[in-house]
Amino acid sequence: MQADHCFHVLVVHGPNLGLLGRREPGVYGGFDLDWINGRLIDYAKNRNAILRIFQSNSEGQIIDHIIANMDWLDGLLINAGGFTHTSVALRDTLAALGKPAIEVHISNIYARESFRHKSLIAPVCVGQISGLGWRSYLYGLMALLDLLAERKQAQPPC
Repeated sequence: MQADHCFHVLVVHGPNLGLLGRREPGVYGGFDLDWINGRLIDYAKNRNAILRIFQSNSEGQIIDHIIANMDWLDGLLINAGGFTHTSVALRDTLAALGKPAIEVHISNIYARESFRHKSLIAPVCVGQISGLGWRSYLYGLMALLDLLAERKQAQPPC
């Protein structure tokens, strides 16, 4: 589905995702974050979308960045990493966002340690995609842009 409008999507990568390609490649794959971001940017261009991409290992910086972009973004794609399971503050920020967010994970969090099975942010996201490697990000972005197009949010052309 081709979007008729230009959509603004904030992509947030949480803690340790800057180590992709070096961190547990058997779990997270061999692609680094720049490579994944490049695939997302290429896809977004074909869908008439603009991405802002941010990575931080700091919970406060992630929250501050989401809040700073609240008026700009139409939707949020987030891999909160370990904060998925621990951060009530991040959950509250997403609840206050008032715009659709999709949670993504490279690994299948339900096939890993039991402490990873609970996502505090899932209840305030419109969906969750996990376990599909780097493609979790791509499929999350596809779904988010389709959802925004279906909602026909009025946005000025790019």
